[in-house]
Amino acid sequence: MTPALLSLGTALPAHVLEQTDAHDLYQAQPGTDRLNARLLRTAFGASGVARRHTVLSELVDDDARGDSPYITGDGRFLAPLTGVRNRTYVEEAPGLFAEAARDALARCPGIDPASITDVVTVSCTGFFAPGPDYRLVRDLGLDPATRRSHIGFMGCHGGLIGLRQAAALATADPDAVVLLVAVELCTLHLRPARGPDAVRGAALFADGAAAALVSSRVPDGVLPLLELDRFRTLVIPDGEQAMAWTIGDSGFEMVLGAAVPQVLEDSIHTALQALLEGPEGTVERERITDWALHPGGRGILDKLEHTLGLPPEALRESRDVLATRGNMSSVTVLHVLRQVIDEAPRDEERTVCALAFGPGLTVESALFTIPPHTAAPAAHARPTAAAPTR
Repeated sequence: MTPALLSLGTALPAHVLEQTDAHDLYQAQPGTDRLNARLLRTAFGASGVARRHTVLSELVDDDARGDSPYITGDGRFLAPLTGVRNRTYVEEAPGLFAEAARDALARCPGIDPASITDVVTVSCTGFFAPGPDYRLVRDLGLDPATRRSHIGFMGCHGGLIGLRQAAALATADPDAVVLLVAVELCTLHLRPARGPDAVRGAALFADGAAAALVSSRVPDGVLPLLELDRFRTLVIPDGEQAMAWTIGDSGFEMVLGAAVPQVLEDSIHTALQALLEGPEGTVERERITDWALHPGGRGILDKLEHTLGLPPEALRESRDVLATRGNMSSVTVLHVLRQVIDEAPRDEERTVCALAFGPGLTVESALFTIPPHTAAPAAHARPTAAAPTR
């Protein structure tokens, strides 16, 4: 049987950082010269982000700064050691893991916590052990014999990797019910933005969570959101320097090179061909009705829209998630999928192509089917602000 996505939940930290305020905060850092100011103005203006969420209240509330290890009372960034940042992750991440998981369970009344056989967690912005997989078993009251695995430090394509792992578990065991949860706290690794890579990251990254229930066994009365038909991975030659993710003494350091859109343009047709052709059979490109692309930035979406010959409305959900939630690393493509499902017509079968990109440079791709009459009801749709003009 084809494994199915039974539900897809989301969670966001309470603190909302407006992009204009974030720009002003970075612009006001000591040592910002005219060149750096121009880089900041250009990157923030072209990012496609209007607002994003953070677990750090001190980024949005002057009164919360007090003894913050991240920022002084007058708005200067500090340089906390990686251990300090990771302690904040340990304090803040488990609550978001549990909140997203509970949202996924609430959206699927046919599944209760006792039904879950496997937990898969995804994160690349912090570490602890026993980790978030263990905490979910404890916090949700799952069976102590629940099988657990954690996918760590994979980057922005981690959400699709986690979904692929959940589908594989559900395929191997027809009775399995897999809970997948991804959480990223990217804003813990803020720093003064001095070079182009740092400036691009400062303009994009955000915090968030998402969770999914996957099984080949669909309970009575449950309408699956998606059939998880196939997954592919492609490592792009010569892309290793375009995107990288390392651990430094003062936080995790992201390399997000200006060449990423061009590298993807050169290889995206190869990745798409590998997805559409394979042992499962050939799927004609014309069958794709919906696109769920990881919005790594406006430049990436613009380049892929042009290269793939897509109409502007094809990437509306990706652009809207980017505008209202920013780039939440591995979590982001799951938020895009949530919105695609919520907004899909409910009276026809749909074929969804999902694409996400991570260090390497690596393309993770997937084909999903939305069966007729199974798109999420409008009551589950989350209000979003208007995306930038497409």
